[in-house]
Amino acid sequence: MSTLAIENIADTLRAARLQGSPIAAPTETWPALDVDAAFAVQKAGVAHAVANGDRLVGYKLGNIAKVMQDAFGLDQPDYGHLLAGFFAYEGTSLRREDFIAPFVELEPAFVLKRNLGGRNTTVADVINAIDYALPSIEIIDSRVKDWAIGLPDTLADNGSTGAVLLGGTPRKITELNLRDTRGVLRFNDKEVISGNTRNILGNPIAAVAWLVNRLAEYDVEFEAGQVILPGSCLQAVPMNEAGRWTGTFEGWGSIDFDVTVGA
Repeated sequence: MSTLAIENIADTLRAARLQGSPIAAPTETWPALDVDAAFAVQKAGVAHAVANGDRLVGYKLGNIAKVMQDAFGLDQPDYGHLLAGFFAYEGTSLRREDFIAPFVELEPAFVLKRNLGGRNTTVADVINAIDYALPSIEIIDSRVKDWAIGLPDTLADNGSTGAVLLGGTPRKITELNLRDTRGVLRFNDKEVISGNTRNILGNPIAAVAWLVNRLAEYDVEFEAGQVILPGSCLQAVPMNEAGRWTGTFEGWGSIDFDVTVGA
């Protein structure tokens, strides 16, 4: 796919985000868009954001759990860059109008103390590179109308990232049982859905190793201080009503935020 086509797709997705108006799946408009070209679109979008004052702060893995793949009609994970502009503060309010079709996910987040990358990266390499873990919420939001996405579509759309919130209870991973921790999402104090960190490829550290090896194919390496999101431990829940969301990992910590509608 030509550089011009890649830039056109990136421009179209950026306009959809800014205008809050979804578009047809890029693979419909540009049938030649494959996974490699879609990642090039993603990188073009990130480069534009950074050139205009944003900052690359990490990477994410999405749809790693089967329940998420089934929900969005995918058969393999997606992945994306995390920009500082995506991040919001715990306990603050988000406007529903700033999103197109958002869903709430609960997942652990990892912050690195050393660089991590390259082919054949192991789970042990990941463990040695992680400084600490935090509870986090990711709001996914597709710029594609009705979430009618294939893998190239969501990759071009930077893994359908909408916003990220990090909790305030950092823990060393040796203090956590990341292969068996229950996570719960509540809306206005009512439990909506629960899951377990084992849903994230057996444990979320293994999911990070998968992501490192996948992105090594594009010569991407992670840097010390970056945030890595390994994917949700439960099925994402639509975020359409005003109220308070709370995500809790039992025995670890919680994170919450408010949603306003029409404010």
